[in-house]
Amino acid sequence: MNCPALSSVAAAAAILFSVVAATAVPAESRQEVVCYVTHDRPFSEPVLQRFERETGTAVRSVYDTEASKTVGLVNRLIAEKARPLCDVFWNNEPARMVMLAQKGLLEEWQPTAANGIPPTFRDPTHRFYCFGARVRVLIYNPKLVKPDQAPKSVLELAHPRWKGKACIANPLFGSTSTHVAALALRLGDVRLRGFLEAMVSNQVQIVASNSVVRDVVAAGTASIGLTDTDDALGAIRSDKDVAMVAPDQEAGGMGALMLPNTVALMAGGPHPQAARRLAEFLLSASVEQELAAGEAGQIPLRMGLAPPKWLGLERPPRAMEIDFNAVAGKIPVTAAMIKEVLLR
Repeated sequence: MNCPALSSVAAAAAILFSVVAATAVPAESRQEVVCYVTHDRPFSEPVLQRFERETGTAVRSVYDTEASKTVGLVNRLIAEKARPLCDVFWNNEPARMVMLAQKGLLEEWQPTAANGIPPTFRDPTHRFYCFGARVRVLIYNPKLVKPDQAPKSVLELAHPRWKGKACIANPLFGSTSTHVAALALRLGDVRLRGFLEAMVSNQVQIVASNSVVRDVVAAGTASIGLTDTDDALGAIRSDKDVAMVAPDQEAGGMGALMLPNTVALMAGGPHPQAARRLAEFLLSASVEQELAAGEAGQIPLRMGLAPPKWLGLERPPRAMEIDFNAVAGKIPVTAAMIKEVLLR
């Protein structure tokens, strides 16, 4: 006998069962991977979209905010340690990868794609690997500053001739934070404190991010600034009033700070197989070449790949020699100094 009420119940039960069954499918079989990304979205998103097209694996990307660059996602990963939600961390600098490795958040692995990466750009504990790098550069507004009068050293931010005319991004975050820690290792704590105090006296503007540094200089609100090559190149390609200088290139100078991208597998991530595929992809020569040829203009770490065609620079600058393990250990010290001296 056909009972409409029972049929409705059976139909509802069938729907409920199908929903439960769908949610019970193992995460790995759903062909997705979760990637936290600090590399600027306009440059990183096309790379991840290519991975999706070539593999059929969906990438759920989580980006940081410009104001809390890198630090926000690092703190989120630390908070999620007991129950990781992220599979792959694509970070645009090495120092905080060192911190995460020290806290036991990163999985040990030895990807075949890293074979072309020089040993100096590999974590000795096999927790993360480096690829395509950007450089910290000085920029200036050519309507306000003649090329032969442009600053040649990062330390010129404290020079009286730039009083009230220089700007930097908030040094508690992102590449500026790493840069200050690197300067501490090169100059020593005493000399760094003196430099920070001189910047205060010189009325150096503190703005939200590297992209704001670029925009402030382009607008003429500041004459010079300290930022990254990707931000500077974006302004130059858009015909904004920005020119770029690789700092500290003179004989005996400390060199420009080079910051490679880094990639790591998060320990206990929900999609381990897809995570390895994505991480291997990011370390490939094709991705390094894509980042070099694209608007980010990043320097490949592999030998034999075509370098970026930087506007305003004939060749990649001489890099500062630095130990990022030491930089990572210095960041808490310099953060306290920044709060005490520069952001009081």
